[in-house]
Amino acid sequence: MDMNWPNENWHPIGDISDIPLRGARCVKTPQGKIAVFRTAENEVFAIEDHCPHKGGPLSQGIVHAKAVTCPLHNWVISLETGKALGADEGQVRTIPVRNEDGALFIALESLMMAAE
Repeated sequence: MDMNWPNENWHPIGDISDIPLRGARCVKTPQGKIAVFRTAENEVFAIEDHCPHKGGPLSQGIVHAKAVTCPLHNWVISLETGKALGADEGQVRTIPVRNEDGALFIALESLMMAAE
C-alpha cells in the first residue's frame, strides 16, 4: 500500500477501462450518487452527480478538458474543484480518487465527513 495517500477508507469502484475516454460512470454510495469521470488525458475525477443549478445528472454531460457540461442547462462544472465556471455560481463536492495501475478507488470517508 502506498503510504503517501491520506489515511482514508478507500473503496474499489472498478477499473479505468470501465469508463470511456471523455465519459463517466455512476457509483451509488450511502451519501448519494457519485459521478466518476475519465478525461481524454486518462485523468480520473469524482464529483457529486447533480448540477448545483437544477440537479441535472452531471454523469450524462459532455466531458471536455477537466470540466463537464451539464446536459440540462449547459452549466460547466470543474472536475478539479467542483465549482461552476464562467458567470454561473455554485459548487458540488469533489471526492478523492486513486488510480492504482488502472484499479480505481474513492474515499467514502471524505463523503461521510462532509455530510455531517
